[in-house]
Amino acid sequence: MPAKPRPATTPAQALTSMDSLIATHLLGQQEMAQRLGLNVTDLLCFACVLKAGEDLLTAGDLAEHAHVTTGAMTGILNRLERGGFITRVPDPKDRRRVRVAAVPAAVTRVTALYGPYYARLDDLFADYSADEIAVLNDWFTRTTGLALEYIEELREQDGGRDGGRDGQRS
Repeated sequence: MPAKPRPATTPAQALTSMDSLIATHLLGQQEMAQRLGLNVTDLLCFACVLKAGEDLLTAGDLAEHAHVTTGAMTGILNRLERGGFITRVPDPKDRRRVRVAAVPAAVTRVTALYGPYYARLDDLFADYSADEIAVLNDWFTRTTGLALEYIEELREQDGGRDGGRDGQRS
């Protein structure tokens, strides 16, 4: 599909729009987490489990993906397990380790909650050409990397202190 005409935008206007998007999505994640009986960090960790699919993560892998300490991950996994979101399964290659699997009923609950929103996003993407979607994907990917780098810089400046961030790694 050919690109539709888009209004002219400055980088400053785009940053303002991005700030609004991030703020709105933070509110949305809080709303989704609350509806699932989770906090946002636990929801993030469950999303990592879902993203991994059949390639089950260890608790250490999950802590790294979610940017939380391994100590915090123990509490997160305990809450997710009590809430019926995950189960721990023995690692077939190393009996000392466990891997984390999503409980199918929880996957169904999360899919039912997020499905309508993702369908709307799919409709929105349909309004863009393949080239525009490629630019969006490139920007999302590069911005994510930039954000993660900056988070690490900030944490290094703090000298590894947690600062009480809900178990998030310093």
